[in-house]
Amino acid sequence: MKQGTHRGLTRRQQVYEQLRLAIEQGTLAAGSRLPATRDHARTLGVSRNTLLWAMERLQAEGYVMARVGDGSYVSAKLAPATAAGALSALPLGLSRRGQLIAETVRHWSPPTQAATPFRIGAPDVTSFPYGTWDRLGRQRTPLQRQAGAQYLDPAGDPALREAIAHWLWASRGIRCDASRVLVCAGSQQALDLVGRLLLDVGDEVLVEDPGYPGIRASLLGHGVQARPVPLDEEGLCIAEAEQQWPRARLAVVTPTHQFPTGVRMSLARRQALLDWSHRQQAWVIEDDYDGEFQYGPHRLPALCSLPQSERVLYVGTFSKTLHPGLRLGFILLPPAWVPSFAMARALSDRHAPGDNQAVLASFVAQGHLLRHLRRMRELYQARQRVMIEALAEASEGALQLQASDRGMHLCLEQPAGTDDEGLSRRAAALGVVLTPLSRYAVASPRRGWLFGYAGYAPDSLQAAARLVGPLFKG
Repeated sequence: MKQGTHRGLTRRQQVYEQLRLAIEQGTLAAGSRLPATRDHARTLGVSRNTLLWAMERLQAEGYVMARVGDGSYVSAKLAPATAAGALSALPLGLSRRGQLIAETVRHWSPPTQAATPFRIGAPDVTSFPYGTWDRLGRQRTPLQRQAGAQYLDPAGDPALREAIAHWLWASRGIRCDASRVLVCAGSQQALDLVGRLLLDVGDEVLVEDPGYPGIRASLLGHGVQARPVPLDEEGLCIAEAEQQWPRARLAVVTPTHQFPTGVRMSLARRQALLDWSHRQQAWVIEDDYDGEFQYGPHRLPALCSLPQSERVLYVGTFSKTLHPGLRLGFILLPPAWVPSFAMARALSDRHAPGDNQAVLASFVAQGHLLRHLRRMRELYQARQRVMIEALAEASEGALQLQASDRGMHLCLEQPAGTDDEGLSRRAAALGVVLTPLSRYAVASPRRGWLFGYAGYAPDSLQAAARLVGPLFKG
C-alpha cells in the first residue's frame, strides 16, 4: 500500500515518523546498527523503496549515519527523550490532580506508531469485515441516521446495550440485563470512571504484579495507592494481599488470561477472591481484555458468571475482538449506579458516536461478531504456531516457546535477575519490538519477554524471527 490514511500522511512518511520516534525515545539506541533494509522492510510490512526513502531522510537530518560497506547506524550523538525529561518540561500551574495525571507518563506511555512484530496487544485489522460493516451502515434509514446525529444517552445506544447483554450470556456465561450495561470508549475509560466514582485520594487498590501499566497509571492519576500483589500458577495471591493490604477497597484482575504472564486463575482462587470481596465489602474489576480468544474446545467462563459475584464489575472491550479504532467498550454495573456513571461520562465526552454504536448493535445481533471471532481464533492459533516454529528455527532450538490455548501473545519467562531490558534493546536495534517482562513489574522480580503474534502476517513473523532468533543462541 503506497498511501496511508494516518493523519493524511503517505506510507513512507508514516515509516519515517515511526523510525524517528523510536530513535528519539531511545527504543533504537544511539550508536546501534540498523538491520539490512530488505529484512527491515519485510518486518515493517512495507516495500524496500518505502524504507529507503525514510532512511535517506533520517540520514539527511542527522538521525542515521551510513558507513560504506558496514550498513547504517543510529547517530551516536543523539540522546533519547526520556520520561524524566518529559516531566521536567511539565507546564507550570497544574493542580495537584493535574500533576498526578501528567506524571503517569512514568508508568505508561501508550504506543502511537504502527504495530510491528512482536509488539503485543495488536489485533489483525486487515481481516476485519469492512464491507459488511459499511453495508450495515448503508442499511440505516435517513431517519435513523438523523436520530443518531443528535445528542444521545451517555449510557449508550439502547439497541447496543441489549445486544451486548445477549452476547455476554451466549459467549461468556454472564446473565445480565441491558440496564446494567454502560457503553464507554474502551476499557481504559471504564477504569477511569471507576476511579472517579468509587475511589477517593489515598484509597488502596490491589493490582497484579506484573500487570498492565495502563491500570496502574489510571489509578495513580486519581491519587489512589496501587498496591502490587504477586502471582503464582493459580493467579493473584489474594490471601497474601489481604494480609499485607487489609485496607484495600478494590482489586483489578485479568482472570481469564492474566496480563502479561498468561496465567489462568484457578476456580479455587476465583472463589477466594469473591470471598475476600464480600468479607471486606470491596469490589473486584474483571478486565476481560482478550477473553474471547480461547482456542480450546472448552472455554472458561467469566469470573462475573460465578455465584456470589455480585461485587464484580465486568469490563469488556471491542478493541481486541474488532479493532481499536472503534473506541467502544462497556462495563457491567449494579443498576443503581448506571445513572451516576452515565453522568460522569457525559461530563467528559458526552457519549459515544451514534453511527458506530448503531452499526455495532446490528453487527452483534445479526451474528457477524460470532462469525468474525471464529475466523480470528483459527487465524491467531495458526499465527502462534508460525511464530513458535520460526523462532525455534532461527535460534537453532535455543528459543522454545510453549503453545497456549488462549490469548494474543506468549510469555517466555527467565530466572529472576535476567537482564531482559538489555536483550530487548538489542532487538529494537534490529527493528523488532520485544517487550521485556520487567517493564510490567512493580516489586516482582519476574523477568522474560513477550511475543505478540495476532496482528502480523506469517511472513512478517518469520522475518522478525530471523532477526532476533540469533540473539538467544549461546
